[in-house]
Amino acid sequence: MQIRRPVTPFVDLPPFFSEEIIGGHEVKPHSRPYMAFIKSVDIEGKKKYCGGFLVQDDFVLTAAHCRNRSMTVTLGAHNIKAKEETQQIIPVAKAIPHPAFNRKHGTNDIMLLKLESKAKRTKAVRPLKLPRPNARVKPGDVCSVAGWGKTSINATKASARLREAQLIIQEDEECKKLWYTYSKTTQICAGDPKKVQAPYEGESGGPLVCDNLAYGVVSYGINRTITPGVFTKVVHFLPWISTNMKLL
Repeated sequence: MQIRRPVTPFVDLPPFFSEEIIGGHEVKPHSRPYMAFIKSVDIEGKKKYCGGFLVQDDFVLTAAHCRNRSMTVTLGAHNIKAKEETQQIIPVAKAIPHPAFNRKHGTNDIMLLKLESKAKRTKAVRPLKLPRPNARVKPGDVCSVAGWGKTSINATKASARLREAQLIIQEDEECKKLWYTYSKTTQICAGDPKKVQAPYEGESGGPLVCDNLAYGVVSYGINRTITPGVFTKVVHFLPWISTNMKLL
């Protein structure tokens, strides 16, 4: 009998939420100019980290479960532990999680971050385009996910440099077998059963990029089994994204 697991937020139970890149490779510095590194502090004063991506000069898209206190976004970074001239560090003026986000089930796991000031576009800082409303990815399509963090399950320290892994879009049933809350309407199932490559602790909120467009937002997965992972389907939330960026 197949046991389907409930979803638990990455930020609370690392074995479920993606925050690092397992496998993959280091990317050419600043070749992913849309990537954002999000630093925050929880109610206990502990630092938390997530990924995200610039979608407009003053807006970053990420996962709703990344919401926290004192959020700051770093753009234009390759090595997040170095003081690179390309980096732009901008405080978050307002966090806008989807109103129907359910932390227990991991549904509607998407959030906009309104920045206090607009990012300056450079070769190292540039928004990532979103897909059209009728755009779709299908099983077998190859996409990528990037982020900072640990490069293996047993690693004790995170990689400071941006890394990327290739993932294959899977049949929705593959994720439905693992999580009864999985919805093909609002989520995308992606991984690679033949390779140990996946988002892992630290990469929550990063983009699933297919054909140079942001089709998904890293949401959750079971780290110990590596694949597949669940991504929030950006196309479904385009009206919500557009409305909120126009309001602020």
